[in-house]
This record gives sequence, structure tokens and C-alpha cells, in this order.
Amino acid sequence: MSTKLTDYDVSEHLRTTEEMAAYLEACIIESDGDAAFVAKALGDIARAKGMTALAQETGLGRESLYKALSADGNPQLSTVLKVAKALGLQFSVKPAA
Repeated sequence: MSTKLTDYDVSEHLRTTEEMAAYLEACIIESDGDAAFVAKALGDIARAKGMTALAQETGLGRESLYKALSADGNPQLSTVLKVAKALGLQFSVKPAA
């Protein structure tokens, strides 16, 4: 008997803003300062919401969003903040444990 494997796409499982926020928070915690890891997580959330709608809401190009929010992306902070706002998310800061 063989096992059939399929690709897992987290964006297919992020349905609510709460799930998206929890996913992003977990990725930030686990990133250990890897900005590309966080950018990709934000890209996963953006794909779950719909990249075309997000591009319209942020005023940024769809293709540039895909590139910036990929594992190889390095988005500017202004892009990250626009995307987060459009996704219904906000960043906060707290003292490190």
C-alpha cells in the first residue's frame, strides 16, 4: 500500500481574522528574527483573503504583493503595515519575556 502525499497550503485553512492573527503571531514568535519567514506568513494570509482584493484595497500592485510577500521577499515596513491594515490586523509591541 502506498501513501499519497499532497501539498499543504495554509492559506486554504485560514478563514477568520482571529485565525489569521494567531498564525501571524505564531510565525513572528518562531521566526527568530527571520524577516523573510514573517513576510511569507503575511503572504499566506494575503492569499487566504484574496490577493486581487488586497491589491485594490492597499493600492499596491498584485504582482508586487506576491513578490514582496514571498519567502524571498523583503517588503518595506510601509507595505507590511498597509497589508496588515487591509487584512484587519494590527501590530502591537510588548516587552520581551
